[in-house]
Amino acid sequence: MAALFHVKVRLLAAALLCAGGSAGADDAPDPAAILKTVRVAQSAQEQSLDGRLRTGARAIPFKLGLAGNTVRWDFSNPPQTLLLRLGDRDARLEEIGKGGSQKVTAARFDDKVRDSDVSYEDLSMRFLYWPNAKVEGEQTMLLQKCWIVRVEPPAKDASQYSSVKLWIGKNSGALLQAEAHGADGRLARRFKVISGHSLGGGVWMLKQMRIEAPTTIGGRTQDRTPTYIEVDAP
Repeated sequence: MAALFHVKVRLLAAALLCAGGSAGADDAPDPAAILKTVRVAQSAQEQSLDGRLRTGARAIPFKLGLAGNTVRWDFSNPPQTLLLRLGDRDARLEEIGKGGSQKVTAARFDDKVRDSDVSYEDLSMRFLYWPNAKVEGEQTMLLQKCWIVRVEPPAKDASQYSSVKLWIGKNSGALLQAEAHGADGRLARRFKVISGHSLGGGVWMLKQMRIEAPTTIGGRTQDRTPTYIEVDAP
């Protein structure tokens, strides 16, 4: 996929659960400030949730722990624990094993998590810290007015992606969609929020997100078996 100034709306995505406050006026603000609202949104949340990664008929259950600026994924069969630490200037993805916690290095970033369409780089949310960012327009998604922000890595060898386009709610700071493009400029992954849980009091939480890794088949770009992140209501 940190805490936003004040909690109003929450989204699990890359941040998998975001809280939103005021995002600004109609004039496009500094793109770095928009990205910060997504990063900061996590720290106000304390939750323990059940969910699953589902690809076709195959479902992989997980437990998701949200505590301040950390997101913890616990899988079983075989056991695996991933911990995402969202800092002020960067994010650190760690894997916790018998020998303790170890950083997930760049060599594993393009590997799939539990054989799904989600990569370790996707979970690290590094793109929210990339310095090369530009507001490219506006669009309404899920009844929310969004800024469209394009980000690029600081160096070509710093990521498997050449750019990532983000749809960020103006009033919520919620990340509602992301499209990552490979070195060839083609769409490599798309993350799209499909539905959410209404928790009352202006709080909204992700229920289902679709992740696609398109491939070209017969001249057509498609993903026959997208992965879904599904989260049960707390």
